[in-house]
Amino acid sequence: MTPFPDPASILGSELFGPNPTVNLLPRDGIVNYYGPILSGKDADRSFAALLADVPWKSDEVVIFGKRLETARQVAWFGDSTYGYTYSGTTRHALPWNAELRALKQLIEQTSGATYNSCLLNLYHDGNEGMSWHSDDEKELARDAAIASLSLGAARKFSFKHKRTAETTSVTLEHGALLVMRGTSQAHWLHSLPKSKKITAPRINLTFRTIHPL
Repeated sequence: MTPFPDPASILGSELFGPNPTVNLLPRDGIVNYYGPILSGKDADRSFAALLADVPWKSDEVVIFGKRLETARQVAWFGDSTYGYTYSGTTRHALPWNAELRALKQLIEQTSGATYNSCLLNLYHDGNEGMSWHSDDEKELARDAAIASLSLGAARKFSFKHKRTAETTSVTLEHGALLVMRGTSQAHWLHSLPKSKKITAPRINLTFRTIHPL
């Protein structure tokens, strides 16, 4: 397996360190970065288990009426077969496996919130990322917490205010938890910038609350 890069190697002056009591956003929402909540050994084991056992599929997006497949791969799990539509494609949740159930319980205990679904993204290297967007689809509970667990390569994660365009960023480390709360989705965009310096894979798990329509 390709070694995961040292987070310090991609830190910049705009980036925050772990401190769950600090709000990374200056206004209009709350984002807390807990840092690693898994030991290095446990994070390695979870990464390997999810990489091997999750039925990964290329994501699909609709651009100018054309349906395209991405190199990034995804999977969607939940308490029920919830439907979740984004980028013009509807996905239906798979039942939790043992690894995801254990991670869900840990994240709920750590974040003080509950979740009924999880979207997983597999980025094979830094050539794959995510452009500016908000997690504000109609199926998601309004202003509910969204917990993001990162496994694998440390990656920069950025926020941009929808009105003022001010930005801030954090480096998401192997085994680390970030939680977006309150009106953060209403007022802020977020992205995972691409970087040719990143050669190792990353799995991102975003635990959410779906309101079935």
